[in-house]
Amino acid sequence: MAKNRALQQWRVEDSIELYGIRNWGAGYFNVSDEGEVVICPQGTRGPHIPIPEIIAGLHERGYDMPVLLRVENILDSRIANIHESFCRAIKNLSYKGAYRGVFPIKVNQQQQVVEKIAQFGTRYHHGMEVGSKAELIAAVSLMRDAEACIVCNGYKDEEFIDLGLLAQRLGFNVFFVMEMPSELEVLLERSKALNVRPNIGVRAKLAVKAGGHWTDSGGERSTFGLSPAQIVDVVDTLKTCGMLDCFRLLHYHLGSQVSNIRDIRTGVMESARLYVGLAQEGAPMGYLDLGGGLAVDYDGSHTNYISSRNYSLDEYCADVVETIMSILDEQDVPHPHIITESGRATVAYYSVLLFNILDVSAVAEVQLPDTLSEDAPEPVRNLQEALAGISLRNLQECYNDAIYYRDEIRQLFFTGRVTLRQRTLAERFFWAIIMRIAREKSKLKNVPRDLEDIDVSLADIYYGNFSVFQSLPDSWAIDQLFPIMPVHRLREFPSRQGIISDITCDSDGRIDHFIDPQGMKPTLDLHPLRDGEEYYLGVFLVGAYQETLGDLHNLMGDTNVVSIRAADDGSYEYVREIRGDSVADILTYVEYEPHRILEDLRGTAEFAVRQGRISPSERFAIMQAFEDGLRGYTYFER
Repeated sequence: MAKNRALQQWRVEDSIELYGIRNWGAGYFNVSDEGEVVICPQGTRGPHIPIPEIIAGLHERGYDMPVLLRVENILDSRIANIHESFCRAIKNLSYKGAYRGVFPIKVNQQQQVVEKIAQFGTRYHHGMEVGSKAELIAAVSLMRDAEACIVCNGYKDEEFIDLGLLAQRLGFNVFFVMEMPSELEVLLERSKALNVRPNIGVRAKLAVKAGGHWTDSGGERSTFGLSPAQIVDVVDTLKTCGMLDCFRLLHYHLGSQVSNIRDIRTGVMESARLYVGLAQEGAPMGYLDLGGGLAVDYDGSHTNYISSRNYSLDEYCADVVETIMSILDEQDVPHPHIITESGRATVAYYSVLLFNILDVSAVAEVQLPDTLSEDAPEPVRNLQEALAGISLRNLQECYNDAIYYRDEIRQLFFTGRVTLRQRTLAERFFWAIIMRIAREKSKLKNVPRDLEDIDVSLADIYYGNFSVFQSLPDSWAIDQLFPIMPVHRLREFPSRQGIISDITCDSDGRIDHFIDPQGMKPTLDLHPLRDGEEYYLGVFLVGAYQETLGDLHNLMGDTNVVSIRAADDGSYEYVREIRGDSVADILTYVEYEPHRILEDLRGTAEFAVRQGRISPSERFAIMQAFEDGLRGYTYFER
């Protein structure tokens, strides 16, 4: 598509189609007439904020790339959309229960994210899901709404349970979800010791298992949860000790990104049957927690592909409510409050990773000699002949010859029978053949399989000022797709095909799979760099998990983080700014002591003075440079 458009005048609409921004952007991102990506915090009808303008403002405030940009209005919007969609379904279907969303803190544990969710979510009684003592303490410190739920998942020791019981005494609506049978005994002991009757729930192992990266938490062989037989044992235990009235909640979890609505409906049906059974056993119940699963359409294809979803938010909510109603009504069981733990769908759109491109490595056209010297090795002569003889009819044959003679010249070099210059000449002929084949194959109706991906071998490498391991760990670890595109110059034809490498010294620190309407493509359409001008890319929908899972590979630390909030008139303010890790910060994380480092360096520098290698004034300048380096950003600074 892009090559055909290049023959005409490239338009903004062509970039919109090429990068699919309207498909995956959910109305929050678009491209302006000036060819810049704009943020639409209130949807397409509201104000539009150009990302390049935000970047310019960041530079004026002293912030270097990379920057994680958060847009508070989008987070507000996501919480509102989920609640209002459920409310519409509940009203339209005359459902008798309410919706109570909770945010799983593990999805993004950063303080300002959780605080913002707690603040805005109060109007909807939006709660928190916690899986550790630290997350529980964080939730209790930030929440102010007694009607919102705090769902305690994960493996719980006595201290975890005590903290939850004490939070319940403070007035919070806390639920203890039994993940393992052994937890019940501890909960009953601690609740008796603290004189608190707990709200008890169980996590069920459903038979249904969804597909996708993050679905191992579902199914009968999932790590956590109780089988139906174990759930019945819980009921019997609670009956025996006179605490069945504490059994209030049934929970299950299919996975973090369930792309197929059929899997969601099947899970709801099975859980509703279990819920009916518990109600018939005499448990008061009242809450059905469907866990996570509401997917994000990362590639914009609107399919059941692993990085997409084949349903809308309204369809999801209506299917959930209707399925629960249909099963409970036939058994005359009261409708429960519905809880979902939609973390990914809540925060993914909220954050954008912005970085600049430092350099590009490209396979360039080279001047080849018309005649070869008399001592030219035979494989070099054969490569020259193959290049001269390329035609549409023999592309596959020339490709095979090029591979054969390239390997032959390498073997001769390994055994010392050709020189470095002779090998270099052979490889220049080889790449000239590959480039010629890549141009000619576009004229073929049926491209041979060996030649389908030949463009990938010619792709440019764009070196981005960021760390995949720190900022996009799922891209590296499980090949998750994120929308990536230039944030400016979108009125220009992107004439280059590239992959993206980060600045870590690791060959795995690269991105070579990108979204495509057909699922995935190995290169990204990019623009050539201009001398003296920065080129900026954005990675979108990174608000879920990426900050939490990032590591310190090559001691690249947290990036700068900046939050903005837009007003109705299109103005916006930088509401929060967090400096990224300094070199000193990151060294302390791995047990170095910056002051000790400086003392050791001073000793080394003074020894160099005594040896006459540097002067005392040079020692001062060297020490100043190392002190400045410790205070500096861990990423590339112009």
